Amino acid sequence: MSSDARKPQIPTDMKAFNTKVIDEFRANHGELSGQMAGRQIMLLTTTGAKSGEQRTTVVGYRPYGDHLAVIASNNGADTPPSWFFNLRANPVATVEVGPNRFQVKARVADPDERPRLGAIIDYLERQQALTSRQIPIVVLERI
Repeated sequence: MSSDARKPQIPTDMKAFNTKVIDEFRANHGELSGQMAGRQIMLLTTTGAKSGEQRTTVVGYRPYGDHLAVIASNNGADTPPSWFFNLRANPVATVEVGPNRFQVKARVADPDERPRLGAIIDYLERQQALTSRQIPIVVLERI
């Protein structure tokens, strides 16, 4: 298998892809089909930093004790995703995990947490290799 075959395929229209995943996620209480079946994903709804509007996106996560951990990788781009800027401006958000929906407060992981979180988030190293910026790890604490 070539290294290209192992890389996750990034859709050309991320907005359309996310809309489809969000619709399926909500219709099936967090169960997804096809290439997304069995993935640990959640829906993250943030308040737009500039617009003030609610924005929902699909984000991979890993459990971190009683919290959830996500990375602001933006598929390895040189800038973080919009949801990260939204959380910096307003750290209270809503997450949907499976059939459950609840509010969280976001914080960027402390430097001493990164090694522990890096061991939990198995795809962090792969994403970090795509960019020179340090990818933030965000801890979502249930309110």
